[in-house]
Amino acid sequence: MVKKSIALVLSIMMVMTLFAGCSGAGGSGGLKVGMVTDSGTIDDKSFNQGTWEGVNKAADELKLDKQKNIKYLKPTGTTEADYLKEITNLHDAGYKFIVCPGFKFSSAIFKAQDKYSDTKFVLIDAAPNSGEKGAKDVVKPNTVSVFFAEHESGFLGGVAVALQLKEGDVGFIGGMEIPPVQKFNWGFQQGIKYANENLGTKINIKAENVVYQGSFDNVAAGQQLAAQMYDKGVKLIFTAAGGVGVGAINEAKARAKAGKQVWIMGVDVDQYADGIYEGDKSIILTSAMKKVDQAAADMIKAEKDGKFPGGQTIVFDSKNNGVGIPAKNPNLTEDTTKKVGEIFKKIQAGEIKVSAEKGDLIK
Repeated sequence: MVKKSIALVLSIMMVMTLFAGCSGAGGSGGLKVGMVTDSGTIDDKSFNQGTWEGVNKAADELKLDKQKNIKYLKPTGTTEADYLKEITNLHDAGYKFIVCPGFKFSSAIFKAQDKYSDTKFVLIDAAPNSGEKGAKDVVKPNTVSVFFAEHESGFLGGVAVALQLKEGDVGFIGGMEIPPVQKFNWGFQQGIKYANENLGTKINIKAENVVYQGSFDNVAAGQQLAAQMYDKGVKLIFTAAGGVGVGAINEAKARAKAGKQVWIMGVDVDQYADGIYEGDKSIILTSAMKKVDQAAADMIKAEKDGKFPGGQTIVFDSKNNGVGIPAKNPNLTEDTTKKVGEIFKKIQAGEIKVSAEKGDLIK
């Protein structure tokens, strides 16, 4: 009888241990969330920063210990091996929920989702792929792939810019020539075109003022490109370029301090504060946002609730309020903000279609 009782107690203890070990998957107490940054820094005023803010937002809501339960690592390079190294470091340190922002993680997550089947992965702006020619995306049950309708966000920003400036030249500086950046560009051009054809504006975009710098971390190059465009009479530059965009913002701020009126349209997050050059004055006219922070936070909270959408590809767009411009735009008039809001509702209703393809647009 005693032996049976001891055996029963041991069995119960084993079950309790098993459940305790599983708490990192669904319970907030043991949930440890890691992030690996893409090229650039954690405070790049763009994609990395937005993702990390989402991790912190989830940590606040779930009451996680930020010193112990969330962590980010910056790779020494941007190769698959560099990313896998940091993913492994997080995994081995007990971070079994890992968020990776950027298309360059595709092949790393493709391998990691099999190698670390006990870990959940959130891949933002990409899908796991071996990288081999003709290979198909493979989203395993422990991975979710998140995309955004950047073209819709760029379109709304383009309309806002056109309505506010009325006339003149605008430009675009992109980082790497990849789908998310291209869609921002193409949406922006469509927004300008829509406003010119339907709202009485006269905004021009010349081919020479649509440029992809080729990286996301060359701040100096961004400042130089912006200077060249402003010198040619461009009134506003839409930057979708991470650190390169920071360089463009720096150039605009320097010119604003010198009394010149130039503007930047921010990207990914509301960059108004980053454009402040005097008091509360900012050179950020508005920002084409994709709510990366909300996407990251939502996936973490879904894991906590036992509803992680593993194996799925999710798109954040106008219909689920995953893209748009900031609710408050101090440099936009009330009329501009109201009109953009009306157009946003038309996109949500499908009355206005924004293409995610280049078509006959510039670059």
